[in-house]
Amino acid sequence: MFGMDRTKDQGDAVPGPEGLPDDVIVSPDAARNQRVPPGQSRTKKWPVLDASGPPRVDLERWSFKISGLVGKNVEWSLQEFLTLPRRKVFSDFHCVTRWSRLGNLWEGVTTRELVRLAGGARPEARFVTVSGYDDGWTTNLPLDAFLAEDALVAILHDGEPLAVEHGGPARLIVPRLYAWKSAKWVAGVELTEKDKPGFWEANGYHMRGDPWQQERYSY
Repeated sequence: MFGMDRTKDQGDAVPGPEGLPDDVIVSPDAARNQRVPPGQSRTKKWPVLDASGPPRVDLERWSFKISGLVGKNVEWSLQEFLTLPRRKVFSDFHCVTRWSRLGNLWEGVTTRELVRLAGGARPEARFVTVSGYDDGWTTNLPLDAFLAEDALVAILHDGEPLAVEHGGPARLIVPRLYAWKSAKWVAGVELTEKDKPGFWEANGYHMRGDPWQQERYSY
Protein backbone atom coordinates (compact mmCIF):
# COMPACT_ATOMS: atom_id res chain seq x y z
CA MET A 1 0.00 0.00 0.00
CA PHE A 2 1.34 3.43 -0.97
CA GLY A 3 -0.11 6.84 -0.16
CA MET A 4 0.89 10.36 0.78
CA ASP A 5 0.21 12.34 3.95
CA ARG A 6 0.17 15.97 2.78
CA THR A 7 -0.51 17.34 6.29
CA LYS A 8 3.21 17.27 7.10
CA ASP A 9 4.79 18.72 3.98
CA GLN A 10 8.14 20.39 4.63
CA GLY A 11 9.63 23.51 3.11
CA ASP A 12 12.76 23.72 1.00
CA ALA A 13 15.04 24.20 4.01
CA VAL A 14 16.33 20.95 5.51
CA PRO A 15 15.40 20.80 9.22
CA GLY A 16 18.54 20.61 11.32
CA PRO A 17 19.28 19.93 14.97
CA GLU A 18 20.36 23.50 15.67
CA GLY A 19 18.39 25.12 18.46
CA LEU A 20 16.87 21.94 19.82
CA PRO A 21 16.63 21.61 23.62
CA ASP A 22 19.58 19.88 25.25
CA ASP A 23 17.46 16.89 26.28
CA VAL A 24 16.65 15.93 22.68
CA ILE A 25 18.70 12.97 21.42
CA VAL A 26 20.13 13.83 18.00
CA SER A 27 20.67 10.78 15.82
CA PRO A 28 24.28 10.75 14.56
CA ASP A 29 23.10 10.52 10.95
CA ALA A 30 21.09 13.74 11.38
CA ALA A 31 24.31 15.55 12.31
CA ARG A 32 26.15 14.56 9.12
CA ASN A 33 27.10 17.19 6.55
CA GLN A 34 25.66 14.92 3.85
CA ARG A 35 22.37 13.57 5.21
CA VAL A 36 21.01 11.67 2.20
CA PRO A 37 22.50 8.16 1.84
CA PRO A 38 23.64 6.79 -1.53
CA GLY A 39 20.78 5.94 -3.87
CA GLN A 40 18.26 8.02 -1.89
CA SER A 41 16.44 11.28 -2.68
CA ARG A 42 14.98 13.75 -0.24
CA THR A 43 11.18 14.05 -0.08
CA LYS A 44 9.43 17.01 1.53
CA LYS A 45 6.30 14.92 1.95
CA TRP A 46 5.44 12.11 4.38
CA PRO A 47 4.79 8.99 2.27
CA VAL A 48 2.69 6.11 3.58
CA LEU A 49 3.96 2.60 2.81
CA ASP A 50 3.07 -0.78 4.27
CA ALA A 51 2.53 -4.36 3.16
CA SER A 52 -1.26 -4.65 3.50
CA GLY A 53 -2.77 -1.50 5.01
CA PRO A 54 -3.38 -0.52 8.65
CA PRO A 55 -4.72 -3.27 10.92
CA ARG A 56 -7.69 -2.78 13.22
CA VAL A 57 -6.12 -2.10 16.60
CA ASP A 58 -8.42 -2.15 19.65
CA LEU A 59 -6.84 0.46 21.90
CA GLU A 60 -8.58 -1.01 24.95
CA ARG A 61 -6.75 -4.29 24.32
CA TRP A 62 -3.51 -2.89 22.94
CA SER A 63 -0.37 -3.99 24.76
CA PHE A 64 3.37 -4.00 24.24
CA LYS A 65 5.55 -6.86 25.48
CA ILE A 66 9.28 -7.40 26.03
CA SER A 67 10.13 -11.11 26.23
CA GLY A 68 12.79 -13.70 25.50
CA LEU A 69 16.33 -13.34 26.80
CA VAL A 70 15.59 -10.63 29.37
CA GLY A 71 15.55 -10.65 33.15
CA LYS A 72 11.75 -10.89 33.17
CA ASN A 73 8.94 -10.69 30.64
CA VAL A 74 7.09 -7.38 30.90
CA GLU A 75 3.83 -6.28 29.27
CA TRP A 76 2.19 -2.85 29.35
CA SER A 77 -1.31 -1.72 28.41
CA LEU A 78 -1.58 1.48 26.39
CA GLN A 79 -2.40 3.52 29.48
CA GLU A 80 0.57 2.01 31.33
CA PHE A 81 2.86 2.59 28.36
CA LEU A 82 1.87 6.24 28.19
CA THR A 83 3.07 6.76 31.77
CA LEU A 84 6.61 5.45 31.08
CA PRO A 85 9.53 7.93 30.96
CA ARG A 86 9.75 9.55 27.54
CA ARG A 87 12.54 11.00 25.43
CA LYS A 88 12.62 12.94 22.17
CA VAL A 89 14.76 11.90 19.21
CA PHE A 90 15.59 14.06 16.19
CA SER A 91 16.42 11.86 13.23
CA ASP A 92 16.19 11.27 9.50
CA PHE A 93 14.07 8.50 8.01
CA HIS A 94 15.24 6.43 5.02
CA CYS A 95 12.88 4.14 3.12
CA VAL A 96 14.29 1.26 1.11
CA THR A 97 12.14 2.48 -1.81
CA ARG A 98 14.73 5.30 -2.13
CA TRP A 99 13.11 8.30 -0.43
CA SER A 100 14.38 10.02 2.70
CA ARG A 101 12.43 12.39 4.97
CA LEU A 102 14.91 14.54 6.84
CA GLY A 103 14.41 16.12 10.26
CA ASN A 104 11.78 14.14 12.16
CA LEU A 105 11.14 14.75 15.84
CA TRP A 106 9.93 11.60 17.57
CA GLU A 107 8.78 11.20 21.17
CA GLY A 108 8.33 7.95 23.04
CA VAL A 109 10.09 5.42 25.25
CA THR A 110 13.65 4.48 24.36
CA THR A 111 14.40 0.85 23.66
CA ARG A 112 17.13 0.99 26.29
CA GLU A 113 14.57 2.03 28.89
CA LEU A 114 12.16 -0.74 27.89
CA VAL A 115 14.84 -3.42 28.15
CA ARG A 116 16.00 -1.95 31.45
CA LEU A 117 12.46 -2.25 32.81
CA ALA A 118 12.52 -5.90 31.73
CA GLY A 119 15.56 -6.55 33.89
CA GLY A 120 18.12 -6.05 31.16
CA ALA A 121 19.30 -8.25 28.30
CA ARG A 122 20.77 -11.63 29.22
CA PRO A 123 24.40 -12.21 28.13
CA GLU A 124 23.47 -14.61 25.35
CA ALA A 125 21.03 -12.16 23.68
CA ARG A 126 22.30 -11.07 20.26
CA PHE A 127 19.21 -10.24 18.17
CA VAL A 128 15.61 -9.14 18.45
CA THR A 129 12.45 -10.17 16.65
CA VAL A 130 9.88 -7.37 16.48
CA SER A 131 6.21 -8.24 16.01
CA GLY A 132 3.34 -6.05 14.87
CA TYR A 133 -0.44 -6.12 14.96
CA ASP A 134 -0.65 -6.43 11.18
CA ASP A 135 -1.32 -10.11 10.54
CA GLY A 136 1.70 -11.51 12.37
CA TRP A 137 4.19 -9.24 10.60
CA THR A 138 7.74 -9.39 12.01
CA THR A 139 11.18 -7.95 11.40
CA ASN A 140 14.59 -8.77 12.86
CA LEU A 141 17.43 -6.58 14.09
CA PRO A 142 20.81 -7.01 15.73
CA LEU A 143 20.50 -6.23 19.44
CA ASP A 144 23.10 -3.47 19.20
CA ALA A 145 21.01 -1.67 16.56
CA PHE A 146 17.84 -2.08 18.61
CA LEU A 147 19.55 -0.66 21.70
CA ALA A 148 21.13 2.32 19.94
CA GLU A 149 20.80 5.58 21.85
CA ASP A 150 18.48 7.04 19.21
CA ALA A 151 16.08 4.06 18.99
CA LEU A 152 12.67 4.26 20.63
CA VAL A 153 9.06 3.15 20.52
CA ALA A 154 7.44 6.38 19.36
CA ILE A 155 3.96 7.66 20.10
CA LEU A 156 4.40 11.21 18.76
CA HIS A 157 5.84 12.52 15.48
CA ASP A 158 6.63 16.21 15.12
CA GLY A 159 4.60 16.90 18.26
CA GLU A 160 1.45 15.07 17.19
CA PRO A 161 0.11 11.57 17.98
CA LEU A 162 1.05 9.02 15.33
CA ALA A 163 -1.74 8.61 12.79
CA VAL A 164 -2.80 5.03 12.21
CA GLU A 165 -1.40 5.03 8.66
CA HIS A 166 2.01 5.86 10.12
CA GLY A 167 1.88 3.10 12.71
CA GLY A 168 -0.20 4.61 15.52
CA PRO A 169 -0.67 4.26 18.38
CA ALA A 170 3.03 3.25 18.60
CA ARG A 171 5.80 2.24 16.24
CA LEU A 172 9.44 1.31 16.57
CA ILE A 173 11.95 3.86 15.28
CA VAL A 174 15.53 2.72 14.56
CA PRO A 175 16.87 5.70 12.60
CA ARG A 176 20.17 4.23 11.46
CA LEU A 177 18.55 1.36 9.54
CA TYR A 178 16.13 1.40 6.61
CA ALA A 179 12.59 2.24 7.66
CA TRP A 180 11.13 -1.25 7.23
CA LYS A 181 13.04 -2.18 10.38
CA SER A 182 11.07 0.53 12.25
CA ALA A 183 7.99 -1.64 12.64
CA LYS A 184 4.59 0.03 12.50
CA TRP A 185 1.79 -0.99 14.90
CA VAL A 186 4.37 -2.60 17.12
CA ALA A 187 3.13 -5.25 19.54
CA GLY A 188 6.28 -6.60 21.13
CA VAL A 189 9.95 -7.49 20.99
CA GLU A 190 11.63 -10.82 21.75
CA LEU A 191 15.35 -10.92 22.49
CA THR A 192 16.98 -14.01 21.00
CA GLU A 193 20.36 -15.70 20.66
CA LYS A 194 20.00 -16.51 16.96
CA ASP A 195 18.92 -14.30 14.10
CA LYS A 196 15.65 -15.17 12.35
CA PRO A 197 14.36 -13.41 9.21
CA GLY A 198 11.12 -11.47 9.45
CA PHE A 199 8.48 -10.84 6.77
CA TRP A 200 10.51 -8.76 4.33
CA GLU A 201 13.81 -10.48 5.14
CA ALA A 202 12.29 -13.85 4.23
CA ASN A 203 11.30 -12.27 0.91
CA GLY A 204 14.78 -11.10 -0.08
CA TYR A 205 15.43 -7.98 1.98
CA HIS A 206 18.72 -7.58 3.84
CA MET A 207 19.06 -9.01 7.34
CA ARG A 208 20.54 -5.74 8.70
CA GLY A 209 19.51 -2.90 6.36
CA ASP A 210 22.12 -0.14 6.74
CA PRO A 211 21.17 2.68 4.29
CA TRP A 212 24.73 4.04 4.15
CA GLN A 213 25.93 0.64 2.91
CA GLN A 214 22.87 0.27 0.62
CA GLU A 215 21.96 -2.99 2.34
CA ARG A 216 18.61 -3.23 0.58
CA TYR A 217 18.54 -6.85 -0.45
CA SER A 218 20.26 -10.07 0.53
CA TYR A 219 21.32 -10.95 -3.01
